[in-house]
Amino acid sequence: MGEALERGQTRVRGFGDPEMDHQLMRHLGSARYGGASIGECLAAAARIRDADPAAWIQDFAETGRRQCEDAAARAAKGHAVSARDQYLVACNSYRAAEYYCPVDDPRHREYGLASRQAFLQAMQWDRAPCAELWFSQAGLRLPAYHIRGARGAGDRVLMIVSGFDGTLEESYLAYGRPALERGYDLMLFTGPGQMDTWRFNASSHFAPDFEQAGRQAVDYILAQPGVDPRRVALMGISFGGYFASRIAAYEPRIRALIPNSPIIDLHAYMTSFIGLDPAALPASDDFSVADLEHIPDTVMSAQQRAMSRNLMLRFGRPTFVETYSRIRDFRLEPQALAAIRCPSLALVGDGEGAEPLRQWQAFQDAVGGACTPRLFTAVEGADAHCQVGNLAYSAAVALDWLDETLG
Repeated sequence: MGEALERGQTRVRGFGDPEMDHQLMRHLGSARYGGASIGECLAAAARIRDADPAAWIQDFAETGRRQCEDAAARAAKGHAVSARDQYLVACNSYRAAEYYCPVDDPRHREYGLASRQAFLQAMQWDRAPCAELWFSQAGLRLPAYHIRGARGAGDRVLMIVSGFDGTLEESYLAYGRPALERGYDLMLFTGPGQMDTWRFNASSHFAPDFEQAGRQAVDYILAQPGVDPRRVALMGISFGGYFASRIAAYEPRIRALIPNSPIIDLHAYMTSFIGLDPAALPASDDFSVADLEHIPDTVMSAQQRAMSRNLMLRFGRPTFVETYSRIRDFRLEPQALAAIRCPSLALVGDGEGAEPLRQWQAFQDAVGGACTPRLFTAVEGADAHCQVGNLAYSAAVALDWLDETLG
């Protein structure tokens, strides 16, 4: 018998752990618009131990460093397209390392700033002008990007806000580049507590009244020459579905809204995934950030400890119970939803779970303006949260709707 024919050593294998496998899918999904290469993702998955955040951080940080070095070497030789593309994948590799890194670990800021720097290096080689902006709120510096289409100043603007762990740069790779292709200008912005804000404000916490950050971004956009105030749209990704809906409820200058997915009650949304309400736990079951290192793996996995740590720190509450009590404040009441009178496109994947689907339906029933629902399916490869498995199709659905809505 001859040897088996092999055309390579990389195999299409993910992780047994559902959360880490979702993060791998998230990274793979960015390949369509230049955020990753499939081969490098699968090679990383083969090296990383299942459900081991430390191994994930180390591998993706090293991958980002290697990709940045390669990009710099190509830039030095004047290879503009190659340099831009390599800086973009490096940007996203550093974002992946930033994701699992505890926010009070110095490496979190290091990898976040490295992701940002790689993105800005990439944009130096791109035809779309990118302006770094800074808004402010309660003493915080809020980073943003204004990116104009290569065809010149557009009269249509898509504003995008991400969620709990998304970044400005990831939003660009998921929906920004396809929007630029269709002639939109971009406003990518952040608010308190978000990943980009944490890079510059070490104690920033999420705030329910996100319309304060949104108002500044709208003010800036409408002050730009050539912008048609009737053609300003807003998209919210993941937790950004709450942020964007909150902005639209208080900001009538938003003329089209795309929540992906609509989150109108963050507490109900998050407790649905763990099957209980931590805010109702007895004091004897509560724990703090300092307690986490003493909780054994048999009680809480390394990945669960990392996620719990970041949750408490990002919401600015000392214990797990108090954190979930604070999360109850992130809720859109019926009168706020009724105040959303612009057209909206409500996106959700049918694999996200019963509570996200319930809130998707409740959003449709409660908003004051016309709402178009879109349910993505497994057949489309887009049933996951934020359609990470088929971002190109998600972008096509969202932006085609926006073209038809805004004209």
